Amino acid sequence: MSHWIDRRRAGVLLHISSLPGPFDQGVLGEEAFHFVDGLVEGGFSVWQILPLGPTHSHGSPYESLSAFACNPDFLDLRQLVAQGWLADASCQAVMGKRSSHETARTEAAAAFWAQTESDESLAKAVQHFRAEQADWLADYALFVALKRAHTNQPWWQWPSKLMRRYPEALHAAQQAHKACIQQTEFEQFVFAQQWQTVKAHAESRGVLILGDLPIYVAHDSADVWSHQHLFTIDDSGLCFEVAGVPPDYFSATGQRWGNPLYHWEKLKEDNYHWWVKRVQVQLTRMHMMRIDHFRGLEAYWAIPGESQDGRIGEWRPAPGAELLEALQSNLGRLPLVAEDLGLITPEVHALRERFGLPGMKILQFAFGGGADNLYLPHHHEPDSVVYTGTHDNDTTFGWFQSQPEHCRNHVAEYLGMPLDDMPWPLIRSVLASTARLAVVPMQDLLSLGSDARLNTPGTLDGNWNWRMPRAELPLEIRAKTHAMNKLYNR
Repeated sequence: MSHWIDRRRAGVLLHISSLPGPFDQGVLGEEAFHFVDGLVEGGFSVWQILPLGPTHSHGSPYESLSAFACNPDFLDLRQLVAQGWLADASCQAVMGKRSSHETARTEAAAAFWAQTESDESLAKAVQHFRAEQADWLADYALFVALKRAHTNQPWWQWPSKLMRRYPEALHAAQQAHKACIQQTEFEQFVFAQQWQTVKAHAESRGVLILGDLPIYVAHDSADVWSHQHLFTIDDSGLCFEVAGVPPDYFSATGQRWGNPLYHWEKLKEDNYHWWVKRVQVQLTRMHMMRIDHFRGLEAYWAIPGESQDGRIGEWRPAPGAELLEALQSNLGRLPLVAEDLGLITPEVHALRERFGLPGMKILQFAFGGGADNLYLPHHHEPDSVVYTGTHDNDTTFGWFQSQPEHCRNHVAEYLGMPLDDMPWPLIRSVLASTARLAVVPMQDLLSLGSDARLNTPGTLDGNWNWRMPRAELPLEIRAKTHAMNKLYNR
């Protein structure tokens, strides 16, 4: 059993972008503190978030510009005003206008660096931060500067010497784009400060943060550009093999995700150093972490780069046990959750169990079939994390409304309770589960319909935009969940 899940707990799934507030998406401000306080009053002790990385234009946190950096759009500009780095008028002008957020950060960065000239303690703090994050910060800051200088083109379309990382070309770029590089360093420095303040408040209230780690990284990312030998790309920077999954019940053509695959044999040469540093950095930000597409650590579907879907490909073994052993020997206990949804082989279950990693159970996947469905509560195990639904599912109310009659009848028969107040019967079932950790998306606690769905897999438009209407759960919901969590010993 996962010794790091110390007792029965309940959590709420809400990404930073969904917090309420005066900006066009959530930030690390007072609303985050109020949210944590509301969790405690509702009897919850875990806050689950999505990946924190900077996103591409479509906004998906699972397709990030860096596996290490954090999203500067989450910075609370009001705090920069309080620190004297940003004019209040500039902050006010940004509220509700995402395009202006970066302009305000540019202004704040200039004031910040000017202050380091006279403030020795601040200068030393920056120097320490650079040294502490040396594995990724300099490359990421230069990557951001070069993307801006080349009208956001992907790195494999940059001039050859930059694309191939000739030292003299990189040195010249560092000199030419010093201001942009410094702005990125400032943003990451301030994010670390603001995030650790939020994390410390959560800890003071007994709340643990459950983060998220995508197994693969984006092709157009600082990671692939900086470590080209670790990924399945050719001399022109294009992927000759990409990640995805073969045809299954959900898709007759499979899925082509487009991420480059890992050269696992290259990673093994230095005992998976890149992976170790990646997990180490993320675990300074959160108490536990979900590994997305965990089955790819046991075997992965390799798709030829020129294929347009997932029908053509082959399964190849991955050194998951070696990787997890390297992580464990370097980092100690592994407070990881394995996303083991879909068609999972016995070998994947064995790998998860060998390292004491809980798997996932989703109630929306449980109904409409037979009693042997492993997502039904009578099959749940303590060493698992149970959800009504995830960020990729419809809200539970929306899901129930869209189900055929036989599925709704199955829900009613199985739960044995009135369904006129959906999603609460499923919320109650999740909290009653034997699973050590139960997580409910915020949209379900607010009984919202499909228009509050956060993401629809396989689509690019209209996702990641939902916002919580207020920073705290309504009082009556807090009282209701507090009573339920107490009843079910969470």
